[in-house]
Amino acid sequence: MTQIDTLNDICDARYSCRAFRPDPVDRAVIERIVATAQKIPSWCNAQPWQLTIASGAATDAFREALYAHAMTTAAVPDLDWPEKYQGVYLDRRRACGFQLYNAVGIEKGDRPAGAKQMMENFRLFGAPHVALVTAPKELGPYGAMDSGGFVAAFTLAAAAQGVATIAQAAIAGHAPMVRDHFGLPENRNLLCAISFGHADPNHPANSFRTERATPADVIDWKD
Repeated sequence: MTQIDTLNDICDARYSCRAFRPDPVDRAVIERIVATAQKIPSWCNAQPWQLTIASGAATDAFREALYAHAMTTAAVPDLDWPEKYQGVYLDRRRACGFQLYNAVGIEKGDRPAGAKQMMENFRLFGAPHVALVTAPKELGPYGAMDSGGFVAAFTLAAAAQGVATIAQAAIAGHAPMVRDHFGLPENRNLLCAISFGHADPNHPANSFRTERATPADVIDWKD
């Protein structure tokens, strides 16, 4: 097996986990995941990402506070949400949503059930750990872009260690509350959270996998 075959297998193993078991991940494993993810490239080697990782009682306290906050408060993200999804991007978003709803038994058009499932984001899907990813405000979109590469590397390194993950923009939508809860500095943007732990393989929310575009869909060759 070649190295690219190994990497491809890890990419195949990674998915967005939406139901976790409560047992924690050993701290040495978490540190190894982060150490591996640190090796991705960044502009001028700035490595702008910073993590705040909660475990145990800290995760549970955050989960409870975040859920209560999100039930009554509109999103206020540090970075603007996308203006809109259209064309193939809207198609892909809808396909993912329909797969999730079908998996957990939500009928098309059942908005209350869909809203309830969405709120599971703020319970961290039961994960025992959450990593909050921030970047310096002064680095703007390029700091965010570099940190996105780190998030991808983190999820792949975790998959290689048998640890399940889900990157969550929804939590970044409540940046002021998260910042206050953890004492995060004002000069850093909250980009996303990564909830992680061991997957519950029997939960229906983990029973589907999203489709991926082919190389032909994303490459415009110029010969």
